[in-house]
Amino acid sequence: MNELQFQDEVLDRLQERNPRFHARSYEFVMLALQSVIRGLDKPRHITGRELTEGVRELAIGRYGLLARAVLEHWGIHETEDVGRVVFAMVEHGLLVKEDEDQPEDFVDVFDFEEAFETNYPWTPLR
Repeated sequence: MNELQFQDEVLDRLQERNPRFHARSYEFVMLALQSVIRGLDKPRHITGRELTEGVRELAIGRYGLLARAVLEHWGIHETEDVGRVVFAMVEHGLLVKEDEDQPEDFVDVFDFEEAFETNYPWTPLR
């Protein structure tokens, strides 16, 4: 079995257990985690808040004004959903958590409407 087949099989199993989330939601949270880790001076454990902010930043960076729509299409409608995706991956053995890590760490980190619409980080055209 090659790496892509393994990845597809794992994502299929995750989606079967948690049909609320599209397989892309798991991939995207992993990409956000990698992005947050790359931005650190030295490797360390990432908090739920940091990862959730990383999801927001990556979504805006990749999808711009469509970030909220894309995340919601994948089943992520609030920051608590990021935690649900993370803990599904923990249960599946894809991520490791610390004893103090809780699903509550992802609750109300930011409001989707404010983060992706009201306070969208507009940059001036040049």
